[in-house]
Amino acid sequence: MKFSSSLKFNAVSDWWDEYIAYDALKKYIYQLEKQQHGHEQLPIYDAESNERSSLLGQQDATHTDNLFIPLLDRELKKIILFYEHQEKELMEDLEDLEKAVVEQEELGLDAGDHYEDYDDDNDEEDDDSVSASRSPEGRRQSLSLGRNRKLSSSGRPRRSQVGSSTLRDSSPRQRRQSLSSDEGHQDMEESYASLRTPKGTLGKLTSKLHNLKDSFASSAPDTIWTARSDYAYDTRLLFKRRITNLYIAFTNLRSYVEINYSGFRKIIKKYDKVTYSELKDRYLHDVVEVSPPFTQASKDKVNDNLNRLLELYTKCVARGDKTAARQQLRLNQRENIAWERDTVWRQMIGRERRGEGDTQDIAGATLVPEPEATIVDIPTPVGKFKITKRKIFKVLSLAVFVLLLNVQVVQGQEANRCFAILMFCTILWATEAIPLFVTSMFVPLLLVVLRVIRDDEGVQLSPKDATKYVFSIMFSPTIMLLIGGFTISSALSKTNIDRVLITRVLSLAGTRPSMVLLAFMGVSCFASMWISNVAAPTLCFTLIRPILRTLPPRSAFGPCLILAIALAANIGGQSSPISSPQNIIALQAMDPPIGWAQWFAVALPVSAISILLIWMLLLVSYRPARSPDGEGEIEIKAIRPTKESFTIKQYWVSFVCITTIGLWCVAHEIEDYVGDMGVIALIPVVAFFSTNVLKKDDFEHFMWTIVFLAMGGIALGKGVMSSGLLEVMDVLIRDLVDGFSLYSVVLILSPVVLIISTFISHTIASVLLVPIAKEVGSNLPGDHRNLLIFITGLICSAGMGMPVSGFPNQTAATQEDEMGELYLSNVDFLKNGVPASIIATMVVATVGFLLMKLIGL
Repeated sequence: MKFSSSLKFNAVSDWWDEYIAYDALKKYIYQLEKQQHGHEQLPIYDAESNERSSLLGQQDATHTDNLFIPLLDRELKKIILFYEHQEKELMEDLEDLEKAVVEQEELGLDAGDHYEDYDDDNDEEDDDSVSASRSPEGRRQSLSLGRNRKLSSSGRPRRSQVGSSTLRDSSPRQRRQSLSSDEGHQDMEESYASLRTPKGTLGKLTSKLHNLKDSFASSAPDTIWTARSDYAYDTRLLFKRRITNLYIAFTNLRSYVEINYSGFRKIIKKYDKVTYSELKDRYLHDVVEVSPPFTQASKDKVNDNLNRLLELYTKCVARGDKTAARQQLRLNQRENIAWERDTVWRQMIGRERRGEGDTQDIAGATLVPEPEATIVDIPTPVGKFKITKRKIFKVLSLAVFVLLLNVQVVQGQEANRCFAILMFCTILWATEAIPLFVTSMFVPLLLVVLRVIRDDEGVQLSPKDATKYVFSIMFSPTIMLLIGGFTISSALSKTNIDRVLITRVLSLAGTRPSMVLLAFMGVSCFASMWISNVAAPTLCFTLIRPILRTLPPRSAFGPCLILAIALAANIGGQSSPISSPQNIIALQAMDPPIGWAQWFAVALPVSAISILLIWMLLLVSYRPARSPDGEGEIEIKAIRPTKESFTIKQYWVSFVCITTIGLWCVAHEIEDYVGDMGVIALIPVVAFFSTNVLKKDDFEHFMWTIVFLAMGGIALGKGVMSSGLLEVMDVLIRDLVDGFSLYSVVLILSPVVLIISTFISHTIASVLLVPIAKEVGSNLPGDHRNLLIFITGLICSAGMGMPVSGFPNQTAATQEDEMGELYLSNVDFLKNGVPASIIATMVVATVGFLLMKLIGL
């Protein structure tokens, strides 16, 4: 959770304006960063002369220190004054409370002689919740000993004099909090007894010992804190409220100090990182830690006051049981936190899980969908019925499905039904009328219900046998390979290994725009190989934000860099078997599947050449080094590597990842021992989740929609084979490729795959086209199925000519500058994305083809 969100969640709402202004200081840091690079003059407020002046941008960090330290001093002064005021009031309350306890002890039970029946509407709730558990004589109305207690603006109860005849009641909210453990037939006595008494045989023995002790103690005279009269119960209850409220107020004050110290530490750390200063240790040690709220003496004083309240609670409420008193006070503290912050907690956690929290801090990783446009509204008796494109496509896909089921298009009943399923899913996938993974879930449903599956002898399987077959092939070793890839990606991201390695590589790029551009493209491509081409661009867009903030206005380097990262991430999607789902689908279709070493032998040179050519294209198209005013060249802010050294957890994650990837590379040589790459994929899953590197929440955040999408594609491919549809297609494809050489087929297939993958999801393109490529290859002399499948899988990642062509492009299209304007337009994608797609496809069809032949495909 970001610290700004943590601050909002943990702060006392009534004290919100008294906390460190973290967000304002962070914005000022970014202004200082621009000033350092001379792109704007920063207005500075002079408190003594009541004037504003502009300081020229200078590179010396001491100048920015002189500007930033006064802001920190102002926040520190505000915190000190508020703390001293709160501490003074709370100390007065504590002294009054101790005096009231002494007075009550002096009065003892004699004050109960004036105890009389009294009805007060304001205390009706207290009467109902307490009177049932008073004394065995029965239920009677209690005396109201005060009026509603107000909360001060500081978020704590105001001081009130408590004596024999005057005690102030709490507000309804406080009443609910303090009485929540007292309602019903169980009283305070039973609540602390249940806390101190263990269960089971030991509990029975302990209970007997307590009963024995009570029998001896019963001979001692009753006091106001031990008597069982109605007056004694009311007195203890009211003192319980007052002690509890004051205890919570002191814990809030202690939390106030801790949160503000964390705020100073984090904001100065961010300042040092952005401005290359070294202010944190000096300011914290010399200024913050010697100020009253943050000194050890101040902390000890608060803790001593909490102990004094604990002693009071032990005497007045818990009958001398200090352990029970401590547990009850902590329970009330947790209750208060839950009551005050439950709504904030739910909202913040919900936003984090939906990926909506701090949208400005995740560099566009969250795509907020706009409401679908309505084509026409049809009035009906129950309201307007909106006609949208998605609804039209749903009706169209259903109509085509029903039509194909009732018209003999393909020979054979099972093959014809499978063809209807294929067209139905293709329309839904291409139009995205419903979520892609939902369409995939239609596949096993329709394959079983329409009885499309046949056995090896061509006999139609029963629904029961077909169900077992379909689900057995859906969760294949290839799917486990995909899950293993997600696990490695999550572990690298969670332990910050990806950011550490990437920043160290980028720090070597220097300040020349062309080299920085190439370095980011290489990093984006490499990151996509291991943490997927979904997470890699998001990470890179986060890393370039300091660069974008310090660029001159209207600089061409900004849009050039954003587009370069997106294109390189798409290229990275073809570089390793686990970098994208289309590679997994291609591996699943190969017979036999090629190994990781063979994949790298082809994909790495192809990706490297594509990156270099696209880099040169962008240099020519954007001329990113040119200054916006046309005079000279811009200089890029250097990326500073992180100073943190590797931890034991990071070494462990690195070791497991390297071991897993190494075993994947030699999987064919050790298949007698491990069976398949899917079994090797279990290593990181077991290693990371068993050692708490990853937790259940991380597992829930895996991209399960992609997993189900791939599973549906695998099931559809097996259905095409089992139903006999593939045999029908085999005859048609044999006639189409008759007389063509292998390379001629490659040149025909490549643009077809590129066009389709540009306009629909890369994964869906591979689901639809890989089976066709496989069948085409089987009908060519020499059986080149694996070669055409490999080429199809690689080119599916090369479709990047439109803003909707893959997640990297979608993320890049949402990046905005400080004025809220998009860096990229559709023209940028058409002008640069389309040529980049053609270049990458040509590299696959030429260099990739030659390398595939060299490895024996």
